[in-house]
Amino acid sequence: MMLHEELMLLFINQQNGKLHVDSTSAENALAGAVLIELVNSGRVAFEPNGKKLQVVDPTPLKDPLLQESVTRIDKPMKPQKAVERLRKKVRDNVLAQLEGRGAVRVEQRKVLGIFPGKTYVITDEARNDEVRKAVGEVAAGYRGADARTGSLITLLYAVKAVHKVFSGDKKELNRRAKDIAAGNWAGDAVRRAVEAIQAGVTAATAAAAAASSG
Repeated sequence: MMLHEELMLLFINQQNGKLHVDSTSAENALAGAVLIELVNSGRVAFEPNGKKLQVVDPTPLKDPLLQESVTRIDKPMKPQKAVERLRKKVRDNVLAQLEGRGAVRVEQRKVLGIFPGKTYVITDEARNDEVRKAVGEVAAGYRGADARTGSLITLLYAVKAVHKVFSGDKKELNRRAKDIAAGNWAGDAVRRAVEAIQAGVTAATAAAAAASSG
């Protein structure tokens, strides 16, 4: 399962079928996860000066969501811009993949009995439990982060969602998440990429919030 699919599972509130975060935060974090996958695949990398991301390998990817996403990086761009490019329809696309895997079922509902909405039911409970256990143990400080759990916690921290996804003292969870986000749990190149993408997700979320309030 891809990083963005695991992140989507973490975002789903199993009690009510809604998301733990607002749609903008979810989309920005998911776009960040997709971007990390593209970097890990070797298709996207930073320019030598480390400021902008660009496609360095045009070899088609087997995963259709990643392949469609890489075409949106049509020129060198800063991480925030890449996140903004990749977030369009990313939530629906990730959910469609999870539905195709039999991991999630999307149900239609009415908000206030009038407005159309959706409820997300996790159907692959074993996989969901595995992801939540692995990431939750790191978030709680029971074990150290690796590239996978470190990336997921960093993305959750970028949209202020760690305490929403995992139970525990909010202050302590955020303190540990901050330390994890700044930790050395991956190789230097991957770590620098995740750090830059985290900053891009944070900036994109802040910009969207400012635009909606203005």
